[in-house]
Amino acid sequence: MSALLPPKITPDMTMADVLATYAGARRALFAKYHIGGCRSCGFADTETLAQVCERNEQLDPTLVVAHLEASRDNDAQMQLSPPALAEMMQTQTPPQLLDVRSREEHEAVHLAGDTFMTQELMQQLFATAAKDTALVLYCHKGDRSLDLAAYFIGHGFTNTKCLAGGIDAWSCDIDQSVPRYNLEME
Repeated sequence: MSALLPPKITPDMTMADVLATYAGARRALFAKYHIGGCRSCGFADTETLAQVCERNEQLDPTLVVAHLEASRDNDAQMQLSPPALAEMMQTQTPPQLLDVRSREEHEAVHLAGDTFMTQELMQQLFATAAKDTALVLYCHKGDRSLDLAAYFIGHGFTNTKCLAGGIDAWSCDIDQSVPRYNLEME
């Protein structure tokens, strides 16, 4: 059985479609080209990738697409499937499971054995935890935790992963007793 390939990103796609195809595109564009991270370098969902490239120093859309594809591959390496996490949680030394959702989401439903991520906990980890500590971050759908996992890796925590699909995928794939929910802001 062959794995499904993600949809190809093309220069004529709207930015809304680019972000729907690759959730980490905004982070990847900002990191390399300073596009999309703040008001001065933002873009409209209706602009095409080619239009954004044109008004940002005439960037070559082909090179930008190649960067987005490579970034998506790197992001995939940071993700851990729900079955892989379930297996890891059964080992002698399970990873530290960190819930990066809002306090309200955490109080409503969370995974057994997790720790709610606060700013204080993050500062404590940065100050005292070994850089090879096994960390698995999760959120609702896997997008916020992917961004935070990249942040941790950028700060030297090389054994950091995020739960692909978040707690929602966990509920679907591993434990249906974990309630599913929708956020109005998503």
